[in-house]
Amino acid sequence: MSPTPTELQPKVVVFGLGGTIAMTSGTGDGVSPTLSAHDLVDAVPGLTPTGIGIKVVDFRRRPGASLTFADIAALAAAATRELAAGATGIVVTQGTDTIEETAYLLDLLHHRPEPLVVTGAMRNPTLAGADGPANLLAAIQTAASPAARDQGCLVVLADEIHAARRVAKTHSTNGATFRSPDTGPIGYVLEGAVHLLTRLPYRLTIPTPDQAERPRVGLYTVSLDDTPTLLDAVGEHCDGLVIAGFGVGHVPEPLVAPLTTLAARIPVILASRTPAGPTLTRTYGFPGSERDLLTRGLIPAGWLHPYKARILLHALLAAQTKPQDIATAFSVAGNRAEPSSWPWPTPSWTGDRAEVPAGHA
Repeated sequence: MSPTPTELQPKVVVFGLGGTIAMTSGTGDGVSPTLSAHDLVDAVPGLTPTGIGIKVVDFRRRPGASLTFADIAALAAAATRELAAGATGIVVTQGTDTIEETAYLLDLLHHRPEPLVVTGAMRNPTLAGADGPANLLAAIQTAASPAARDQGCLVVLADEIHAARRVAKTHSTNGATFRSPDTGPIGYVLEGAVHLLTRLPYRLTIPTPDQAERPRVGLYTVSLDDTPTLLDAVGEHCDGLVIAGFGVGHVPEPLVAPLTTLAARIPVILASRTPAGPTLTRTYGFPGSERDLLTRGLIPAGWLHPYKARILLHALLAAQTKPQDIATAFSVAGNRAEPSSWPWPTPSWTGDRAEVPAGHA
């Protein structure tokens, strides 16, 4: 029997987490997330003519700054259930404060081929020119598009489509804040249609983390004339640490000894605090240079920004990853090694069943 038009209709599930896109004020004391996900969808003009079926889940109502790893892991599991039940794609609305981090975590946990799209707003609904409805419409259109399949988690705002692993929030208030500094967006939503100008060459996913594992992963930003005092205080309480170093991966010489000690005890990732560009591995040779630090056991982040490096390290530790696999994972995620060396194969999907390549459990 041929499918009916209703059965062919794209079905997108919208998960609301709160954030600026859902904020109003009834007291005059500032805005807070009070609108439900249903309220957000109902406020989108032009949604009905798209013919996209919508299911709404009011999942959380929190500022983006208060979301947790547990929230995002639960969201990833709920999204997987909806997709297995037949949804075409998923949209997540949340606060923009943490989108570059939550979207990357979702990208790592999202194993299926259907689109998972994160969006938000820079101007809350009480302001003239609120951007939430337009961003939500573009995100829904992206989640419903066959062109967005097999691209993992995407971030859609201001009609631009960004890969979660590349996107960053670059301005505190500007509506065009989301950028992919090293590559630019992978596509756009124009006249209601999704246009991908490039596609991601591969996807990287990790096993579902053990929710009982709550690793403490720190991020330490190096600054001028830094001394070991603060680093020692932070490192003492960490199960893993990301160092946001100068330039291509440099630190002041007084930090070399404590970093050597830390790297012998926990994984320490060396990233760059600059907004774009990679860490290097063999150009400079002075004490505290990238070459010097890597000989002392630090792991280079490559092109991975410090915020995303922390997300990856936390997820790897929560999944109880072997130390040697942590280094390999960062080599691939930081674009320093071929994707074929990634420790966990991305499943290929036949219908709703995951087909794992031969030789992998």
